[in-house]
Amino acid sequence: MKVEIWSDVMCPFCYIGKRRFEEALNQFPHKDKVEVEWKSYQLNPDMKTDLSVSHTQYLSNIKGWTEDYVHQMDAHVTQMAAEVGLTYNLESAVVANSFKAHRFGHLAKQHGLGDAAEEALFKAYFTDSKNTDDDATLIELGISIGLDAELVKQTLASDAFADDVRRDIAEAQQLGIRGVPFFVMNDKYGVSGAQPAPVFTQTIEKAFEEWDQQGQQLEIIDGPVCGPDGDC
Repeated sequence: MKVEIWSDVMCPFCYIGKRRFEEALNQFPHKDKVEVEWKSYQLNPDMKTDLSVSHTQYLSNIKGWTEDYVHQMDAHVTQMAAEVGLTYNLESAVVANSFKAHRFGHLAKQHGLGDAAEEALFKAYFTDSKNTDDDATLIELGISIGLDAELVKQTLASDAFADDVRRDIAEAQQLGIRGVPFFVMNDKYGVSGAQPAPVFTQTIEKAFEEWDQQGQQLEIIDGPVCGPDGDC
């Protein structure tokens, strides 16, 4: 059964949602039959990477919030992250456009490393305060998850996987996705947001039961055939 997850590197709830989903999936007895695919989404596609603008200034400018309110929100989200074992350093986060990071994610996915790439990107952004729009950073992350450094370098120097990112974003629009994280299970059930693990558990179980039944039910229309014993 396929689970598709739309997310953005700079979304704090996406990393938290990843951990809560993983908690539910790890407890699911048929997790070996679940395929997870990460999809691209951009919260602010027009953002310009600007190292002179702090995370606090960015949110204050784009949301119209006071800096005190930004600090309050950051404290709340940081506490949520800590509850699932994550360390957030939001005040030192580097505000960066995520398009290149999404291209990197698609490269990793092509090599069976999609989940590892998402984990590395989230940690780089929220914990290690790295610039995820920087080639050197992405090459370093690629090496850490098992990608060839030269391959990552060549990919980032081109426009490879740009269309894949755009397709993911267009698909999200077609599905009516207006925020991330967003989880689609078995092409039928959608879970929006960093829901508690029991919500994911319930939905995974329901979606898997239907998927499993669909796989077992086969309607056969009889007609002339040849069998393995040579009879026709």
